[in-house]
Amino acid sequence: MVDRKLKIANKNFKSRLIVGTGKYRSFRDCAKAIKVSGADIVTVAVRRVNISNKNKARLMDYIDPKKITYLPNTAGCFNAEDAIRTLRLAREIGGWKLVKLEVLGDKKNLFPEMIETLRSTELLTKEGFKVMVYCNDDPLMAKRLENVGAVAIMPLAAPIGSGLGIQNKVNIKIIRQQTKLPLIIDAGIGQASDASIAMELGCDGVLINTAIAKAKNPIQMAEAMKFAVISGRKSFLSGRINPNLFGFRSTTNKGII
Repeated sequence: MVDRKLKIANKNFKSRLIVGTGKYRSFRDCAKAIKVSGADIVTVAVRRVNISNKNKARLMDYIDPKKITYLPNTAGCFNAEDAIRTLRLAREIGGWKLVKLEVLGDKKNLFPEMIETLRSTELLTKEGFKVMVYCNDDPLMAKRLENVGAVAIMPLAAPIGSGLGIQNKVNIKIIRQQTKLPLIIDAGIGQASDASIAMELGCDGVLINTAIAKAKNPIQMAEAMKFAVISGRKSFLSGRINPNLFGFRSTTNKGII
């Protein structure tokens, strides 16, 4: 199988790793980690990260939006109205139309509120936004999001920031089989092997924030995630052997001494 570039809303990206910009010790550390990761896209929490006040340190002073695609997100929104308002604001500030929608319903585990998420996706799509959607790993709901115009499906691997890794491989496989949209694991990645597993399941990319930003060495972890995504993708494209309960010798009996 010949690999192709990650394509979202008719735009090609070299890297399949998307990196968040929150939780770092400083903008400087954030910029270093993103550079090492090779990411083409970074998520920006419009309600939390300074991108407009020139009198304070801005993310744009460290990460050039002309070189890296900013993906405004609605982190911290718990209903459709707040999420839609936030993304309209992002469009006014930077003209961004490719966005990440995140509508939360559970303040403890930060699970997505899927009814509000579905409604928001439909409304934003009608306004011309290209919506990448954070969602649960429910194949039925993922299909509904696709039907109302989402440009990428982004199911959680585990609760946001938990670092538990992929908890439901079966559902991720089902979503992969039923959609032609980019499938990007979002939330719950803890270490490089988790990112590789996501890619080996056939996902098109992985979004990682906490696992990099809160690592003891964020720069080194960013590089590890970069290679994990590349390795997992190559493994998937190579076509793994069929699993079997029994062992098989690696050589035949022909010509045996």
